[in-house]
Amino acid sequence: MRILVVEDEKKVSSFIQRGLEEEGFTVEVAFDGEEGVKKAESQTFELILMDVMLPKMDGLAAIKSLREKGIQVPVLCLTARDSIDDKVAGFDIGADDYLAKPFAFVELVARCRALIRRGSNDRGAEISFADVKLDPVAHKVWRAGEEIVLTSKEYALMEYFMRNPNRVLTRQMIAENVWDYTFDSFTNIIDVYVNYLRNKIDQKFDKKLIHTVRGAGYALKES
Repeated sequence: MRILVVEDEKKVSSFIQRGLEEEGFTVEVAFDGEEGVKKAESQTFELILMDVMLPKMDGLAAIKSLREKGIQVPVLCLTARDSIDDKVAGFDIGADDYLAKPFAFVELVARCRALIRRGSNDRGAEISFADVKLDPVAHKVWRAGEEIVLTSKEYALMEYFMRNPNRVLTRQMIAENVWDYTFDSFTNIIDVYVNYLRNKIDQKFDKKLIHTVRGAGYALKES
């Protein structure tokens, strides 16, 4: 498994590289955003670890550039800025997960394995529910034949709903399966993204599909 680490602090990048290589990963390092984008374009990686504060091109701009070029490698952001607004901004441009500095290395490894595992499973046949269709390969969603443009994280949330129709999904389940988080303080961002998804999937249609189950969570159902 090949990981690209984009981190300008050489002591930090060296620490991460040595630790991941001891865990059996092959690691390539870039020291600024522009170099990171070039390496991601020219080589194949299973995961990118992206510092947010980078010279030449910051981490979020680098992620945006990669997504615009069609590069869908999972990206884990490493940052000291971990407010909800910062996370939403990152998720909206295509980040897959956030890990706040300083972090425990064991947690970094666990996040890496989870994102790589999810990426390797992110293939399969088209999924349908009611008048919604989802293509796991192209990362596209349609409702009533109309394509619904979703951000990376909105798509991941919708796919989780589509793979679990007519089932109550608690916030904890969503956090663990869509964000790989297990703590209650992440609840607010889940609610934010469910509202984003409702505005795109349900707002223009009479039949609402994403429902709040009071005191429990959310469910994708026809009534």
